Amino acid sequence: MVEAELIDFYGTECPHCIRMMPKIERLEKELNVKVKRMEVWHNEENAKVLEKYDDGSCGGVPYFYNTKTKKSLCGEVSYEELKAWATGE
Repeated sequence: MVEAELIDFYGTECPHCIRMMPKIERLEKELNVKVKRMEVWHNEENAKVLEKYDDGSCGGVPYFYNTKTKKSLCGEVSYEELKAWATGE
């Protein structure tokens, strides 16, 4: 069984991304999962990966993508929303 890959696309100086970091760390601990973090403001290759997943509905960061459910989150969200996205609820 292939595990879902949870991806967090972020920008280093993005204040919304910075505020999401503790929520991501909590999610990783509580659910025993790993969120793959990809910086896109200073990394062109990661920015190309973001373009692959974002269909234009978000167009910014933070942007979260779950490869199993094909669901995404755009922007700063609550911990409850983040957890629901990660678990596919």
